[in-house]
Amino acid sequence: MELSVYNIKGEDTGRKVSLDESIFGIEPNEHVMYLAVRQYMAAQRQGTHKSKERSEISGSTRKLGRQKGGGGARRGDINSPVLVGGARVFGPTPRDYSFKLNKKTKRLARLSALSTKAKENKIVVVENLNFDAPKTKNYAAMIDGLNASKKNSLLVLSEPNKNVYLSAKNIPNADVIISSELNTYKIMKAACLLFTEDALANIEKNLKA
Repeated sequence: MELSVYNIKGEDTGRKVSLDESIFGIEPNEHVMYLAVRQYMAAQRQGTHKSKERSEISGSTRKLGRQKGGGGARRGDINSPVLVGGARVFGPTPRDYSFKLNKKTKRLARLSALSTKAKENKIVVVENLNFDAPKTKNYAAMIDGLNASKKNSLLVLSEPNKNVYLSAKNIPNADVIISSELNTYKIMKAACLLFTEDALANIEKNLKA
């Protein structure tokens, strides 16, 4: 598959780049994409939820009533879970939600996600760009010229660029990432994937079998 290369104004430069079929042309595996997205989202969870158990409630341990014959559930003290203000039984405790995925599984997920976007014609290649200073209007003009201003756009750079990051920071639904940090979740979330030429070369180099 060949794609045209656009400049920062959204104009076709007349040059084309070929997408590697082993990366952008495979049959997508939906299950591994689901696993990769689930892993990413699970890792974002803080897991700090907590409720107090019976031993952690502050209250008297005096027995409130007789063990039997009261006509209701037995309750040992004021901290009993059957009483208002008492403890919670089997409540949430802090935990780590992250889980492991094999490297080959994560690689296949990224390949599947990239191939999905390629089939949907949601990949755009732009010239290597560099802003002299952080200016939101320059970035907004760029994505507007590439017809990506009203979509969730993801610009993939080959290396960190502070001016580009700051220029996109205040634009809703505009994200910037470097090629080495590209993951399945970011790919699937974006309605338009913008690759610089160097970033595209890095991705093909890193994901090449």
